[in-house]
Amino acid sequence: MKRNLYIDNMDLDEALKLWEHKLSVTGCLNAIGSEIIPVDLALSRITAEPVFARLSSPFYNAAAMDGIGVRFQDTIGASETKPVRLTQHSQFEWVNTGNVLPEGFNAVIMVEDVQPVDGDTVEIIAPVTPWKHVRTIGEDIVSTELILAEGHRIRPIDLGAMLATGLTDVKVHKIPTAIVIPTGGELVQPGGPLKPGNIIEFNSRVLTGHLTEWGLAAERSPIVADKPDELRKAISEAVEQYDFIIVNAGASAGSRDHTAGVISELGEVVLHGVNIKPGKPVILGIVNGKPVIGLPGYTVSAVITLNLFVRPLADSLLGTQTPPARFLEATLARPLSSKLGAEEFIRVKLGQVGDSMMATPASRGAGAVMSLVQAEGFLRVPANSEGLAAGETVRIELLRDEDEIKNTLVFIGSHDNILDVLANLLHQQRPICRLSSAHVGSMGGIIAVKRGEAHFAGTHLLDEKTGEYNVSFIQKFLPALPLQLINLTYREQGLLVPRGNPLNIKDFGDLVRREVRFINRQRGAGTRLLTDMYLNRLGISPEQVNGYDREEYTHMNIASAVASNNADTGLAIRAAAVALDLDFIPVAQERYDLILPKAFLNDPKVIALLSTIRENEEFRRIVEDLGGYDLRDCGRIMYEQ
Repeated sequence: MKRNLYIDNMDLDEALKLWEHKLSVTGCLNAIGSEIIPVDLALSRITAEPVFARLSSPFYNAAAMDGIGVRFQDTIGASETKPVRLTQHSQFEWVNTGNVLPEGFNAVIMVEDVQPVDGDTVEIIAPVTPWKHVRTIGEDIVSTELILAEGHRIRPIDLGAMLATGLTDVKVHKIPTAIVIPTGGELVQPGGPLKPGNIIEFNSRVLTGHLTEWGLAAERSPIVADKPDELRKAISEAVEQYDFIIVNAGASAGSRDHTAGVISELGEVVLHGVNIKPGKPVILGIVNGKPVIGLPGYTVSAVITLNLFVRPLADSLLGTQTPPARFLEATLARPLSSKLGAEEFIRVKLGQVGDSMMATPASRGAGAVMSLVQAEGFLRVPANSEGLAAGETVRIELLRDEDEIKNTLVFIGSHDNILDVLANLLHQQRPICRLSSAHVGSMGGIIAVKRGEAHFAGTHLLDEKTGEYNVSFIQKFLPALPLQLINLTYREQGLLVPRGNPLNIKDFGDLVRREVRFINRQRGAGTRLLTDMYLNRLGISPEQVNGYDREEYTHMNIASAVASNNADTGLAIRAAAVALDLDFIPVAQERYDLILPKAFLNDPKVIALLSTIRENEEFRRIVEDLGGYDLRDCGRIMYEQ
């Protein structure tokens, strides 16, 4: 089948300049017009012209206190030893807060400073200054004063200011309209029946969500098949109704990627292919004076290119400016390789560990949705770089507030399902405590603690010589670090197999059978060391195990591989088997501990963590319901140095 080719592979800065220029000369950047709407309906709309006060506020002299209105001249000389008496109507009038100050009066005396003498006379013991306790005309806003500038997003308080000066209507920019067209015969709407090869269509929800947050009226179209005629019809109809159009998927170079060809037939492809990763196959086009953008199908690629090429366009149509990006400097926790020739956007997790802000790279897959859910920022690696070393200072573009990031507890080490329980319970704390976890195995956690990259690490390393967990490894790799080794749980490890155990796997000895497909944990993981120990005891070499070199990073990934028939067995915790309805062949009960440097013992986030595992009954109930856990020593200090 014929495949398309990229028209361009342009550098990002050059592509942005070309796109802006083309939009400008074709008039696509011009705001789409204005309309006059009631102030009551104007929240979050953008002013299309300056807004000036029609009336002063207040538009009359008003009493600011309950009391009496007076002429300040009549109060001169009043004192405790020489009180002054005033007569109602001629020298004072009773007023309440907000009342019009009677004509000729120019001050208010608070009621608590007034002593009635009889029905028409009061006595005061202190003078007042002119306009004391009076809201004078225009005290807040003066007629013709500028209330809001052009291009201002209207806030709740702005509504009050306009209405207070007699304005009932305001001129605002029309809301630009956009439509997202999801394409692909493999797509199925959420809740629809699924079969292998189907993909649940959620990208259009993500993209319209961003557009809506930016202030646009965004809609989703029905799914369009990978057929040029259907795509041509969908784009042609959308151009007639919307201010700009986004086509999701069909932007790459595959035999079913028709977006670039259809845009070219209907109008002009300004650019196809930008030298970034992820997001390379973006398409920028114009049809009948309307921008038509083809975004890649992978979610991360689509979100990145939407922000790069659509956000500035949306701002121009709205008459606003994108808030400036927020950056901070951080220390890279792990080495990062990068392919020369393409600018790369790396999602990172961030956390303040001691005096250092640490950045840990997340998954780099263009379709890894959770990497965006969990990311605190982006690290941009230049096209001329082959990577960055651990410990380098890097500049991170933030996706979350810095205060939120600083209230993040950083975990690096061996994976366990209990971490998800802790993350949820800690998030319910006030103030919220976020748990950011990177699953790099027990040895990876020890090294991270040694480098000061994490608040704590999870480990379950068995010393075969002593039969002791974790202590000998701490003494070897962290001999000078003051720390506590705190038990989290005892847990069952075993071989996971499909329900009914169709291959009749009984123990590690069955891994030498060629029909058995094994899936392993990564090097440095405690589960990997446990696997090696049992294989060594049986005299089985890695070469005899079909799949020994195939690695995953979490127990749930192992369970998923078995549940999806991508592997026949793998070593993981019982909780993973329970979660995915697999059979479990017990192998060992192991001790899983937390390594906590003493430097963080007084950190409020660490205190919240320890309180949760030691005192929270809900935590214990949830963990015990997961299956395969024993919390008899949970929170106990097992070793200290």
